[in-house]
Amino acid sequence: MLPPNTEVVVTSNETITTKGKLIKQGSKFKLATMFDVMQDGVVVIPKGTVGEGTVTYITNKGAFGKSGKMEVSFDWLDMGGRRIPLTGTFRQEGEGNTGATVATAVAVGVFSAFVTGRSATIVNGQQLRAHTVEPLSFTIPANAPRQMTGTLAPTPQAAPVAAPVAAPASAS
Repeated sequence: MLPPNTEVVVTSNETITTKGKLIKQGSKFKLATMFDVMQDGVVVIPKGTVGEGTVTYITNKGAFGKSGKMEVSFDWLDMGGRRIPLTGTFRQEGEGNTGATVATAVAVGVFSAFVTGRSATIVNGQQLRAHTVEPLSFTIPANAPRQMTGTLAPTPQAAPVAAPVAAPASAS
């Protein structure tokens, strides 16, 4: 059993950006897992498993150095026709240009309105963290290879106890 709230690292299959005002709140995007999700030495969700996410919040860059912002949520993964629900969100903000806006306002006044912030962008390959919503049961075939994901550290040995040191006798 893969427990609920298991972390799944995903990435968008395309670049999602507020630039050009092409995406809207509610827009769907394809995603894929970046790493195998393992339980008990068995791959439960393989690397490259595809799914879908949703743009849940968006603001475009604007005047006076205002940067673009967006938030996405992770909806599901497709495991051979079975949808595995995901939870989690990621917020991305473009870098603002408020420093340039202030400098422009001091220098030329009204033209500071033409200084804009940067668009928010999530690029393909960017690691995003989602989590499973419910437990996922799986069976392990008898001949399935198990992969070790780590090694055990050696058991520490108890340190020998030192004999107490006698205090020096005082001279009288």
